[in-house]
Amino acid sequence: MHEHLTAVIRREDDGYVSLCPELGVASQGETVDEARSNLEEAVAGFLEVASKEEVARRYTDEFYVTRIEAAVG
Repeated sequence: MHEHLTAVIRREDDGYVSLCPELGVASQGETVDEARSNLEEAVAGFLEVASKEEVARRYTDEFYVTRIEAAVG
């Protein structure tokens, strides 16, 4: 069975940081593709070793990604 999860990837310094907000698992890579692939591996590794209770405790399907407006200067 496969679960569809979210990957949020952002540039940081010389690479990219990736986050799965549903589980709070993060990874990184030198490119967007590498950061995404490393996150997939990190999530798979977490799900492989975590207990059902730990997955349930960390899992949330209520998060929001949106834009806000702020004055600059």
